[in-house]
Amino acid sequence: MTDEDVVRERVRRIGRVTLATLLGLLGLWIAAAFLPALVWAVVIAVAIDPLRQRAVARWPGPRARTWLAAIGTTALALLVLIPLILCIAEAAREAREVTTWVTLARTHGLPVPGWVAHLPVGSHMLAQWWQENLTTPEAASLQLQHWRDGEWVARTRLIGSNVLHRAVIFGFTLLTLFFLLRDRDPILAQCRAASDRMLGAAGERIALLAALSIRGTIDGLVLVGIGEGAVMAVVYLVLGVPHPLLFGAVTAIAAMIPFGAAVMFALAAFLLLAKSAVAGAIAVVVIGLVVVAIADHFIRPILIGGATRLPFLWVLIGILGGVETFGLLGLFVGPATMAVLIMLWRDFVGKPVAKADAQ
Repeated sequence: MTDEDVVRERVRRIGRVTLATLLGLLGLWIAAAFLPALVWAVVIAVAIDPLRQRAVARWPGPRARTWLAAIGTTALALLVLIPLILCIAEAAREAREVTTWVTLARTHGLPVPGWVAHLPVGSHMLAQWWQENLTTPEAASLQLQHWRDGEWVARTRLIGSNVLHRAVIFGFTLLTLFFLLRDRDPILAQCRAASDRMLGAAGERIALLAALSIRGTIDGLVLVGIGEGAVMAVVYLVLGVPHPLLFGAVTAIAAMIPFGAAVMFALAAFLLLAKSAVAGAIAVVVIGLVVVAIADHFIRPILIGGATRLPFLWVLIGILGGVETFGLLGLFVGPATMAVLIMLWRDFVGKPVAKADAQ
């Protein structure tokens, strides 16, 4: 091959790489609004892949795979939609009660409730503030002026547009998940071929470690969060918190986010204080903090870090940093990214993680 042929081949290679890069960036720009849905579908598919593999082994065949993908997608949709519908129905009922309360406050004022006097600290200051700002109709109207009808309608429209956008993303997530479950094997074959070309032998280890990290995060955040919600639902029921099952379900969701469950404990304690149940309010906070401490400091680090040999500090950084950057999706993207980075660092310093260790 002459020098001129070498130069031409190099120019062609540069042209192909440049064109591929530009087309890739254009594709990302076009699909930017749907990237969260794609990532969510991949996360869910990776998390339930062991169940999918067992089901396919029991019912083999292309038609069975299509039906299994449809059943899995439908089950996920119901798992999300049924609790959401129940929460929306309950919120609508509570909204009517709040609207009635605001109307009465602006018409007649609000007397100081009896539970204020039973507060362990700050009862005098809160009673004085209440007397000055809520006991007369004029003062209550001034404090509740943000409940004006026009502003409330504007906020409702904003919430409605956000709900519609998230509903579209959720629908696209379900559609993507269906095809990922149905066509799992050819998609994996293509990904392996691409990783071999780009990363060589390390590509498969990176993919395996990311998958293990996602599954460990599912176990450490989702399953442990559901366990916390179940325990706290019993606590709410025993201590007399209103709507204990609903509160338990919301606590389970909040517990998947670091420090999110504490907000629910505080809200439950406030509702008990409104019923003058000071001891119950203190018990909810204390028991809740104990449950969270056990889950966050003992169970979750073992489940998340143990699956990928990831130190607890990097687990925490991955979770918190992921939530800060990507929202709820960062709960899974963050730890997976940190696990891959730690693996590459160990390879770089001469301590590669063996494939058997990752398994």
